[in-house]
Amino acid sequence: MKEKIKTMIYHAALKAHQKGILPSPEFGEVEVEEPKMETHGDFSTNFAMTSASRQKMPPRNVAKAVLDHLSDPDHLVERSEMAGPGFINFFIRPSAWSPILKTIHAQKGRFGFSEIGKGKRVQVEYVSSNPTGPLHVGHGRGAAVGDSVANILSFCGYNVQREYYVNDSGRQIETLGRSVLLRFKELLGEKSDFPPEYYQGDYIRGLAKEVMDIKTKPDFESDEEGISFCARYAAKNITEGMRRDLEQFGVVFNRWFSEQSLYDSGKVDNVLKELHNRGMVYEKDGALWFQSSRFGDEKDRVVIRKGGQATYFASDIAYHKDKYDRGFERVIDVWGADHHGYIPRMSAAVQASGHRKDQFQVILVQLVNLLRGGHPVAMSTRAGEFVTLKDVMDEVGKDAARFIFLTRHHESPLDFDLEVAKKKSNDNPVYYVQYVHARISSIIRKGKERGAAETVSGDKPIECLSALEEIQLLKALSRYPDVVCCSAEFMEPHRITFFLMELASLFHAYYNKHRVLTEDPGLTSARMSLVLAVKEVIRNGLSLLGVSAPETM
Repeated sequence: MKEKIKTMIYHAALKAHQKGILPSPEFGEVEVEEPKMETHGDFSTNFAMTSASRQKMPPRNVAKAVLDHLSDPDHLVERSEMAGPGFINFFIRPSAWSPILKTIHAQKGRFGFSEIGKGKRVQVEYVSSNPTGPLHVGHGRGAAVGDSVANILSFCGYNVQREYYVNDSGRQIETLGRSVLLRFKELLGEKSDFPPEYYQGDYIRGLAKEVMDIKTKPDFESDEEGISFCARYAAKNITEGMRRDLEQFGVVFNRWFSEQSLYDSGKVDNVLKELHNRGMVYEKDGALWFQSSRFGDEKDRVVIRKGGQATYFASDIAYHKDKYDRGFERVIDVWGADHHGYIPRMSAAVQASGHRKDQFQVILVQLVNLLRGGHPVAMSTRAGEFVTLKDVMDEVGKDAARFIFLTRHHESPLDFDLEVAKKKSNDNPVYYVQYVHARISSIIRKGKERGAAETVSGDKPIECLSALEEIQLLKALSRYPDVVCCSAEFMEPHRITFFLMELASLFHAYYNKHRVLTEDPGLTSARMSLVLAVKEVIRNGLSLLGVSAPETM
């Protein structure tokens, strides 16, 4: 509908120009929005104001010229009017909304699909938690955001690959090995202080017990051997646990990429040599520095420390170069909000590798405040006391966790109440939406038992959908493709969550006021067609969020 209104505006302006009323053939962009106030119509445009300077005319004169030359061959507009300094408001005929039902029933799960991505290869890298401990609730939010963004981009015509970057090299892995080895020695009866910078928590003790079960010798020949063995074993074990938890969460990656492989293949050395040969890496104070300040970063960054140890930034440069070498035209990283300061240096590295700044994008995900009945759940990462993603899934289920993680913009902190997530009531947002799908499924089953048709043949019966609540539902359904496109464009899956909650609210209001199965076969058929379309869109939207659409609840 919005696109048709845009076309009407442009053709009206063109016709006015051809008649000499609008002097210039150049117009502002045709933007059509849905006003927040119903008194301003179903659609509104500021086209006259954005075109006024080009036409060298007052905006209201431009608006009048457009209104005088509007052509509406499909009879969509009931009335149009000029408002304020030059807005044009459109009021759509109630009967013009119902054809959306035919589109939904014809396209089914493809309703809202678009080709805006044009097959461009996009990589979305998300979660990528260090394999030094189980995934916690904050990682779960990043997983839900990243996976939903990948779903939405794929639905909008992008060729998407999902990737997990395993940081299995460097100081943190060495610290993990030292932590497990020390617990291993404790099991052998050795007494020692456990440094606070080592990884805490019962999972370290569990790993040490596993090492003891598989190690044929009671001890290692040297600490170096023990650290190396424990680090490799623990990192592999934790990574496999992450994979299992994420699969339970509905997240499956196309590839798990090892950081260590970048060193083993020589890619880190090669990219640093290349940058050095191009004058972008230099020596200072015994270290190697990358000139990230040349690309907008606040200062240059160390890539090789004094002593020869590479920084994480060095491997990140090689990793992102590898992404583009694999043919991805666009790279999207999902990071925790605490990594905000890392964006300029990574963007600089991407540009130094010969790629455009806009080919690299970062989604920052804010923290999750875990509550139980409104009270904070005490957690201490240092002490190894935190709620894992698996704990949350075991308690509230995958669907509730994923949906609630997406109920706010990813850059806003999120309160996640475990007790609310378990409720089977309207207080629980995922239950509120899923119940619509289940309730409509029940209506359809009862309708079939009565012999009611699920869809309407011909246009006339649909015209009986004239109640205010029915029109509101039809309007909402027609907005869905725009919501999906905007979610893809801005990489904001919460837009779909908001839409589903709004659609659910409209349906509940409709259901409480109107019977779907009536004594009038025509009216029943029309209403069945309406609610079936709502069900289709609910299922479609939930699938993009990685949430199921149950037939019964």
